[in-house]
Amino acid sequence: MADPQTPDWVRDAVFYQIFPDRFARSVTLPKPRHLDEWGAPPTYHGYQGGDLIGVVEHLDYLVDLGINAVYFTPIFQSASNHRYHTHDYEKVDPMLGGNPALRRMIDEAHARGIRIVLDGVFNHASRGFFPFHDILENGPNSAYLDWFTVKAFPLHAYDAEKAPNYQAWWGLPALPKFNVESPDVREFLWGIGRSWIEFGIDGWRLDVPSEIDDDEFWREFRRRVRAINPEAYIVGEVWGDAPRWLQGDMWDAVMNYQFTRACLAFFIGEDVNREELGKTSLHPLGPTGAEAFRRAIERLIGFYHPHVTAVMLNLLGSHDTARFASLAHGDVSALRLATLFQMTYPGAPSIYYGDEIGMLGGHDPANRGAFPWHKPESWDTDLLHEFQRLIALRRGRPALRRGGFRFLEAQGDVIAYARQLGDETVVIAINAGRGHRRVDLALRDVLPDGSILEEVWSDRTVRVAGGLLRGVELKPRSGLVLARPAPSPP
Repeated sequence: MADPQTPDWVRDAVFYQIFPDRFARSVTLPKPRHLDEWGAPPTYHGYQGGDLIGVVEHLDYLVDLGINAVYFTPIFQSASNHRYHTHDYEKVDPMLGGNPALRRMIDEAHARGIRIVLDGVFNHASRGFFPFHDILENGPNSAYLDWFTVKAFPLHAYDAEKAPNYQAWWGLPALPKFNVESPDVREFLWGIGRSWIEFGIDGWRLDVPSEIDDDEFWREFRRRVRAINPEAYIVGEVWGDAPRWLQGDMWDAVMNYQFTRACLAFFIGEDVNREELGKTSLHPLGPTGAEAFRRAIERLIGFYHPHVTAVMLNLLGSHDTARFASLAHGDVSALRLATLFQMTYPGAPSIYYGDEIGMLGGHDPANRGAFPWHKPESWDTDLLHEFQRLIALRRGRPALRRGGFRFLEAQGDVIAYARQLGDETVVIAINAGRGHRRVDLALRDVLPDGSILEEVWSDRTVRVAGGLLRGVELKPRSGLVLARPAPSPP
């Protein structure tokens, strides 16, 4: 098989994940009256009324942060605040502003150089999805009987005392699973994938796509999408290894939860909140320390084709995990160090909305709080500025986006690694420990003797001698970035 061809723009992307009901609520968009107060403790079923126009009104905030791609959790019409229970795949939820709001959001985002990726929930629909509702109404006489796998009538769709007598995701009656063997279902889902690309989105994040156990379905999905936009990004939600789908004929990448697990183990380590971790597939954490981190990262880099590694969606948290800082029991230094690594590692970094200002939250629904636009005094502005600085570092250094990666050191609490692209070299050293560290970094196969490296964000320089950078000083819970030469202005 030929080398996988993945979207070039993703190599330069810094993603921001938005949960639409909780990011921003525009006063210009009419809403139902029965909404929770903005900033109220998040609940499983309550709406706080965020919308796409609210996102438009804060696009300049994202630009200032350095974001150039946004991944939205589902936006299509649904009777749930998370909208994974899709009622209508052809309509943006009216509470979000409907299709016109998406049109405006795409246009204004693209004008700022920001790409838009939507969440595609194609494994299952909802009880309100019209073909399933038709079965509820008409039973065995429904015209849509083959869209789902029904075992008996009447359907136990709303009877809490009885298990659903139709195939449903994880046995949840609210989520009837599509029968993708049906030609009509296949054409419908492929058509949805194609039509929103035609509308102007830049890619799809696929919800639980491994549960559509049909490679030809995904091959045709890719063909339909890429026929409209050859640079469309297709990224799947898989929490483990995913080589089956990443050969170049189905998806481009996956949400890199293996990266997440490695970062949790090294930057938080034994102090991780195991109760919250245990609510996700990130449990068990695995071995901690620099040596284990090196093994985990080198395995990841070697596991996939370089074109795939270059576009993996590297995240520290999402709507399906407790926030990283909460898993660290509020230790923001863990988030700072992990973000430094994330922004200097191959692939596309993804920030979960609000992490950059220190938002906290345990597992769902606590991790889905409203962005506190109304309480700017609650923001950790030092953390925000650190995110801005690290994102700017990534975007200003081609080697950090497209260069090779190699470890220089991994012992105890210290890691060091180099990124190289042509004549540009960046060396990063991180001390995750609580004490000072002094290390010698071997650069014999990286840079010739006499090479000078500049410490980013300061005027200090160091020189390679005898194949080494000698006596590199690392403060507790800190990172150091050294680079040569200074890049041209972006």
